[in-house]
Amino acid sequence: MQDHINQLNEAQRAAVLQKDGPMIVIAGAGSGKTRVLTFRIAHLMHQGVDPFNILSLTFTNKAAREMKNRIADIVGGNEAKNLWMGTFHSVFAKILRIEADKLGYPSNFTIYDSKDSQQLMRTIIKEMKLDKDIYKYKQVLSRISSFKNSLITVKAYRKDLELQEADAMAKRPRMGDIYQEYVERCFKAGAMDFDDLLLRTNELLTRFPDVLAKYQKRFKYILVDEYQDTNHSQYLIVRALSDRYQNICVVGDDAQSIYAFRGANINNILNFQRDYDKVESFRLEQNYRSTKNIVEAANSVIDKNKTKLEKLVWTANDEGSKIHVNRLMNDAEEGRFVASSIMDKRMQENARNGEFAVLYRTNAQSRAIEDALRRKDIPYRIYGGLSFYQHKEIKDVLAYLRLIVNPQDEEAFKRVVNFPARGIGQTTMDRLTLAANHYKKSLFEVAENIHKIDLKINKGTKTKLINFVNMLKTFQIAANEKDAFYLTELIIKKTGLIQEYKKDSSPEGITRIENVEELLNGVRDFVEGQKEVADSNATLAEFLEDVALATDMDKEVDDDDRVALMTIHLAKGLEFPYVYIVGLEEDLFPSAMSLNTRSELEEERRLFYVALTRAEKEAYLTYVISRYRWGKLIDADPSRFIEEIDDDFLNFMVPKDDYKFNSFIDRDIFDDDVDKSKLRQTKPKSSTPPPSHKPSEKQLRRLRKLKPEGEDLSGSAKPIQLKSGQKVEHARFGRGEVIEVTGAGNDAKASIKFKTSGVKNLILKFAKLNIIN
Repeated sequence: MQDHINQLNEAQRAAVLQKDGPMIVIAGAGSGKTRVLTFRIAHLMHQGVDPFNILSLTFTNKAAREMKNRIADIVGGNEAKNLWMGTFHSVFAKILRIEADKLGYPSNFTIYDSKDSQQLMRTIIKEMKLDKDIYKYKQVLSRISSFKNSLITVKAYRKDLELQEADAMAKRPRMGDIYQEYVERCFKAGAMDFDDLLLRTNELLTRFPDVLAKYQKRFKYILVDEYQDTNHSQYLIVRALSDRYQNICVVGDDAQSIYAFRGANINNILNFQRDYDKVESFRLEQNYRSTKNIVEAANSVIDKNKTKLEKLVWTANDEGSKIHVNRLMNDAEEGRFVASSIMDKRMQENARNGEFAVLYRTNAQSRAIEDALRRKDIPYRIYGGLSFYQHKEIKDVLAYLRLIVNPQDEEAFKRVVNFPARGIGQTTMDRLTLAANHYKKSLFEVAENIHKIDLKINKGTKTKLINFVNMLKTFQIAANEKDAFYLTELIIKKTGLIQEYKKDSSPEGITRIENVEELLNGVRDFVEGQKEVADSNATLAEFLEDVALATDMDKEVDDDDRVALMTIHLAKGLEFPYVYIVGLEEDLFPSAMSLNTRSELEEERRLFYVALTRAEKEAYLTYVISRYRWGKLIDADPSRFIEEIDDDFLNFMVPKDDYKFNSFIDRDIFDDDVDKSKLRQTKPKSSTPPPSHKPSEKQLRRLRKLKPEGEDLSGSAKPIQLKSGQKVEHARFGRGEVIEVTGAGNDAKASIKFKTSGVKNLILKFAKLNIIN
């Protein structure tokens, strides 16, 4: 054991050797907190503490397994098996099964997952004959979850007039009745949901003092990882269990508290020293993960937070590269920069794909990154979610688009014929299918001729089918005249899709709207890009072909050797040699929804701190001058977080602008040009026109599109000179080979076979090509 302790630095060793009493370990990013927890437990066992008397609470089962395996390597496998180690939910489920009879539950009670809970809630709302558009089952469940995690039982809810009034204001006055029915139905079924595992543990420890005493005596030593992420319910359980011996060790970092939206309460760690007497405090401040530049840059940002525990993270690692900051024109260019940078870095450093991570604030941002990586043949994996084009809401929109291009597409027809709901149920669909099979026609054709076929469908349903078909025909007419962007925007509005998604104001509902918006941005980007393709009209069919290629990622690649794409929330606890943090713009990161209070803004800043400290060797920060929102180009301002980093740690890949808003209007035009001592002053008439106020050079730079170095800004760039057989690379289409060049001068065109996009005929005057050889 001594050999293991000798591996620790002074601060880590002190935290491991401290045996009795309450203690807090404030562990900075990359400071080895898991090693401290592991060695501390092993050391307690080495000193004779029975593993049955040690309770270690983690936030993931993976973390618990890894820690238990490390402890087994030190003290032996058999003893390590006797530790009470796991997540809050898994440990307390174990206790509840032992004590279930006291609460009236069977010991083999069922644990409902989210799907089970959702199905039960749908049934309750239907049986109570409530308006499902007002009482949305996911929103109701989310509210009940917040009640349970705040220890607001049905009884407590009935006594809280403010909560009842808030629900009445939200036009959900029956919330209390639903809550009670849900609890009773779960109890009747002998089931608990995830929130019940905490709520019922609190009930058990509160109502049955003998049970509390039993587990207080058993758990003489308690260790809690990621303490800053505990909610109120978890906090109270830990307080109760540790009260007898107070041998409690909590480990965490207030600077990485980023889960307030899940109920996490940062005050649990901030106030720990008030909750216990004679608390020993340890600070793990040496970062073993990142370079000095990254560590000190992260420090300079988090230092702006007012609510924090004092610490100074430092590292003995090399100084390393400065953090690269790049300004791009738009999100498509941002994606292309990330992909090109990864490709270059792989070659320069002989790095693997798995050493790169792209982090973003919202899932919708993955679309532009995915497209760019695919064009470069760089394999990637979306963590914690689906690939952009696999999200339900995206597939809904694409199904409408597919049906317009090909009315015979039966899967697309089935997907959207009753979404949003238009009163065309399963019985109608079954009869349509039978008729389609009988007449050997498509579902669309049967629906189109519904008035000629007797399907025993009532007049109202027939009318709805006819209206659906007519709507699609209207879209088909528009498709013959308009580009893909116009049509997609028209469909999103006219079908009621966006109104349907707006009904759900939960975080999942907001994400769906963001994803639909991002799809629209992608269509706009496609339409703009197709202008350089000689034989393209940016039609819907062309866009769908492009998307079909985008979703074809079936290459056989080692799962571990893929670029990681994920939201920053999912990146917590992970580390990568190279990290790209994209979309660093005001209202995106920090999120517009987080600017109402200081506490919300400080959580966003902690989120940025987490993102930056994932990087080991190099970090890239990118932002754009303009970003598409609902297909419209909106000016974007750099995130305040870039400005908060000391310039000494930054490398601006594009010369640094003043990071504050620069007006597009010359302020001189507002100088006083009238004598305000008089109410009115007339000027002599003149035939000379008034002087024009020209924008300054600085303003022109903001208005002017960035051009590659050496390109003619006048717009009269010379066409690139190509010949058959040359290898070229295109920003959107990837790598390809020139098949044929026709025409001359401004009329020159090239037929190029691209590896991932097929043959394209490009107008060389506009084509953005690089010759590879």
